[in-house]
Amino acid sequence: MNGNSSPLRGVFRILLLYDVAEAIDLAKVRELLGPRAASGAHGFPRRTPEYVRFEQPPVIEARVPLALASGEEVASWVKYYAFAVIAVEIEVPFACDWDELQASASRWMDVAELEPLAREIVSGRLNEIEPAVSRRNEDWLSESYLMVNLQEVARDGNEQCMALDLLETCGRRIVQLIRGESTPLAEKNVEEALRASLSYYATDLVLVGTSAALVYDRSDDAAATMLVLEFAKMQLLEFRYYDNLMSDLLTGIYSALDQKQNFLLSRWRLPRQSQRLNAIRLDVMDLTERIDNSIKFFSDVYYARVYRLAAQRLGVDEYRGLVDEKLSTAGELYEFMVDQFNETRSFVLEVIVGILALLDVIFWFKR
Repeated sequence: MNGNSSPLRGVFRILLLYDVAEAIDLAKVRELLGPRAASGAHGFPRRTPEYVRFEQPPVIEARVPLALASGEEVASWVKYYAFAVIAVEIEVPFACDWDELQASASRWMDVAELEPLAREIVSGRLNEIEPAVSRRNEDWLSESYLMVNLQEVARDGNEQCMALDLLETCGRRIVQLIRGESTPLAEKNVEEALRASLSYYATDLVLVGTSAALVYDRSDDAAATMLVLEFAKMQLLEFRYYDNLMSDLLTGIYSALDQKQNFLLSRWRLPRQSQRLNAIRLDVMDLTERIDNSIKFFSDVYYARVYRLAAQRLGVDEYRGLVDEKLSTAGELYEFMVDQFNETRSFVLEVIVGILALLDVIFWFKR
C-alpha cells in the first residue's frame, strides 16, 4: 500500500460544544421540538450492545443542511444534553488521498469558519426551548473537536486494510493529521502519539489526540466510538465550568475573609457565607457524580478503554482532579468558618454571662 497516494473515503465529524446553562429538562425539550426531536433507546447506534448506554440519552434534532460562507452545503444536527450542553455536529464526506485529507483536516480543525454559524444556531435553539432551560449562562464555555472517520483505504485486490498495516505504512501521516501539522514530526513525538491507539478487530483502529481523533472503521461501528469521544469532550467542558465556578467562589470567600472589618461583625456574617459555600460545594459534588455515572459501559471492556484513553488524552482527568482539589479546599474552608463562628458565639455568650453576673453583683451590693 502506498501511504502517499492511496484513495481514502470517509467523513469528517466536526463537534462544537457549548455549556449554556445549569440544566436542561430533556422531556420539555422533546415536547417543545415536537417531531424534530429524536433519541434512541440508550443514545447509541442500534448495533451497540444494550449494556453500553446513557442514563439520560441526549435529544437529537433531525439533520438539516447548513450553508457555509464559501457556498458549500454540509449536513448538521443539534444535540441537547441534560447537563445543559448543546452540541452542534457537522458532517463532511471526503474521497481523496493523504495530502488532500491532511489539508482538509487542517481546515476543519480550525473552527473559525464554523463557530459563528454554530453559535447562531445554539442561540436560536436556546430561545426556542427557553422553558426547559434552568439558569441560562451569559458567557458560554465552548469546546471543539474533529473526528475523522476513515471508512475505506483502497489497496490492490480490494482487500480491507489491516489496522497494523495502516499504522506501519501511514502512521506518520495519521499523527500529522490528528495534530494538524503540515510538516513531519520527530520520531519520539510520533511514537508517543501512536501509543494512544486501540483496536478491537484487526481491521479497526482508534487514535486519539487532543484536537482530533482518527476512527478507522465502518460507519455504523465508528458512530458508537465517536459518541464515546464526544462524551469525553463534553465531560471536559463540564469540568472546566465547575473548575471556574469553584475558583470564583473560593476567591470571593478569601476576599471576604481578608476584609478589615469589625471583629465581631465580620465573624457574625460567617454562617451566611459558609452556608452559601457549602450549598454550592454540595451541588457541584452532586453534579460531578451524575456526570461520572451518566454513561454506562458495564462489562464492555473495549468502549471503557476508549473512554479512559480519551479522558486521559483530552485532559478530563486533570480537570477532574482540579475540581476535586477545590471541593476539598471548600470543605476545609467551610469547617474553618463554622469553627470561627462557633468560637465567636461562645465568646459573646461568655461576655453576656459575665455582664449579667456583674450586674447581679452590683444589684446585690445596692440592696
